[in-house]
Amino acid sequence: MNSNRAASTSSLQSSMHDIHKAMVLKLMKIFLVLVFAGWIFVWTIKPTNTFRNTWSPKLNADTNSTYFGRLGTTILIYAFPIMFIAVLGCIYLHLHEKNGDKKNHGFSSSLAAWKRPVLVRGPLGVVSGIELTFSLMFLALLVWCFTTYLKVSFANLKVHHSEKVWQAKLDSAALRLGLIGNLCCAFLFFPVTRCSSLLPLVGLTSESSIKYHIWLGHIVMVLFTAHGVCYFIFWASTNQLDEMIKWSKTDIAHVPGELALLSGFILWATTFPRIRRNMFELFYYAHHLYIAFFFFFMLHVGISFICQILPGIFLFMVDRYLRFLQSRTKVHLVSARLLPSEGIELNFSKNPGFSYKPLSTIFINVPSVSHLEWHPFTVSSSSNLEPQRLSVIMKKEGSWTQKLYRTLSEHATLDGLDVSVEGPYSPISENFSRFIYYKHIYSLKINRSISVLKILCFCRYESLVMISGGSGITPFISIIREFIHQSNTLNIPTPNLLLICAFKNSMDLPMLDLLLPVSGNVSDLSHLNLKIEAYVTREKEAPISDEQIMIRTICFKPKPSHMPISPVLGPNSWLCLAIIISTSFVAFLLLIGILQRFYIYPIDKNTGHIYSLSSMTVLHLFVMCLCIVVACSILFLKNKRGNMKAAKQINSLDLPIPMTSPSSWYHCSDKEVESLPQESLVEATNVHYGRRPDLKMILLAIDDENVGVMASGPTGLRHQTASICSSGMADNLHYESISFNW
Repeated sequence: MNSNRAASTSSLQSSMHDIHKAMVLKLMKIFLVLVFAGWIFVWTIKPTNTFRNTWSPKLNADTNSTYFGRLGTTILIYAFPIMFIAVLGCIYLHLHEKNGDKKNHGFSSSLAAWKRPVLVRGPLGVVSGIELTFSLMFLALLVWCFTTYLKVSFANLKVHHSEKVWQAKLDSAALRLGLIGNLCCAFLFFPVTRCSSLLPLVGLTSESSIKYHIWLGHIVMVLFTAHGVCYFIFWASTNQLDEMIKWSKTDIAHVPGELALLSGFILWATTFPRIRRNMFELFYYAHHLYIAFFFFFMLHVGISFICQILPGIFLFMVDRYLRFLQSRTKVHLVSARLLPSEGIELNFSKNPGFSYKPLSTIFINVPSVSHLEWHPFTVSSSSNLEPQRLSVIMKKEGSWTQKLYRTLSEHATLDGLDVSVEGPYSPISENFSRFIYYKHIYSLKINRSISVLKILCFCRYESLVMISGGSGITPFISIIREFIHQSNTLNIPTPNLLLICAFKNSMDLPMLDLLLPVSGNVSDLSHLNLKIEAYVTREKEAPISDEQIMIRTICFKPKPSHMPISPVLGPNSWLCLAIIISTSFVAFLLLIGILQRFYIYPIDKNTGHIYSLSSMTVLHLFVMCLCIVVACSILFLKNKRGNMKAAKQINSLDLPIPMTSPSSWYHCSDKEVESLPQESLVEATNVHYGRRPDLKMILLAIDDENVGVMASGPTGLRHQTASICSSGMADNLHYESISFNW
């Protein structure tokens, strides 16, 4: 009896502890939302007379000091809130991971309606209701700020004796266009900062946020182009074209502004879809002009305006330097599988303690192919099913993958191949839990010993439909492998899985062989409710041939310098990132405070009319880079020592991989299948020749109450799927797009 009571008390205490943790996390998130709302409010109120005549003078009087000068106010109200959110957000995500995902993700029909695509075939691609709403709100903010700026400035317009009224208004409007462009720059880097807590806090990934960066980039360039054109017209109409070659010492410098705009034009011209997709190398190299663009932009506007957009730049530089450090390490490529369709599967060694989620993204560089090019790929493996392996799959389409395929196919020895990676970058648990979600169930037995049963069960979608075209099947391989792990190892129920994949030729069918990992540690698929509908669009019937199509496997010996893929900041990466951001930012503030007090202030006396603005900007930029480099390097090197110890253990226990591969079972269906997993896949697969899948008929025929629909591949396929799910003909369909392209 006493033991039962003790067990009951212990379980209740554990339950209360979990509830308290959940409440703390919820309060933290509410607080972060309030801080962000306050930051947005500052941008909203900034153009008004109230801020200009009342708030700004008071803030300047309270924060103006010999240590920060006039930068004190700007750092306090523009930079500090976002940096605080970034640090506290890292702590929140760390606690969230340690606490586990224990909240109810029960289906919300009202929220699901907002997530449905509302724009499909327009220039913006597939846009959901939530995305459209927030985009319109952001545009409303820009319109509000610009019109308010104009209203206030026109009310206090000063017309010089040599100017006309329209010229003075044009001068004022040109300046305000630049201010609105600066506002957009405050958001520009958030979507492409991969190692950041800001995106996971709102349930986004760097992959899904690429389109927001593209939208913001176009808006920024439109505004800055209009800003430059208006000033050019103003100078030409007032006979002041000599202003174009002036570099003011203590005011806005025109020459670096023109250089920034020129760099931006070249970068902008290569970002349009036709050039980006057909000439990716040109787009990739030209995009590095963002460094020149923002360097000259900083010299153009000065450090005061830069501090308004400092958080985005600061966090991006932290992320970029961490990626640089990770990319210096060569990883161990264990093996490569070459498909008959000239597809490639790369299998890397991985630290067993490093877990990632399905739909994770990794960037790969192969110096023997190209020293500078990095290409993103969706991870196709499951860290639960293959704890020591990480795999990616790619098709031989562009010049980079063609060179890689040729390098691998001509590989005559077993020497290691140098490969560098960045990532993988995983979606946070809420993202993948749209499809795979677990909850804790506590079982209470009266008058018996109380046991806490942590039963993992799927309770989001009854069915999951995965639609792919060509190499778009890659992310679905990782999802299916994760479900294989759950059904075999954890013995938990999985949803009904329907994989609809379209290929051009039957030679592409062996891509389905990759549903099974190269390690061969899958023994049974009978518990997985999987159905595969494969469509070969350019062939009328199955090829008549007895020739077995082989999948070639190449194994590589590790070099002493090769390391398994490990988290760049160790197992507690969010805490380490919080330490890096906080220490580097505090060090930056301390150093610029010391420089301002003992070097700049004795010269300038906070007047802003003596010390060179460009020199001050470069000095602040150097200090910021120095603080980021030191903080990141210390944490990275500390973690690298632990990774090296783990690498020695992994290399000593590394599992061998067969040197030969079986023939593809899709081309020998009349022969005896070699293993039970392959037999299960054969039984689950139907191959259709000479036609495309009728997606509308297939999707509308599914009568389950909640159906998740994912599409990956060509733009037309994703748009067609999104159109069906948003048509209103089936309320049970819930669409998700997986692609870098929009």
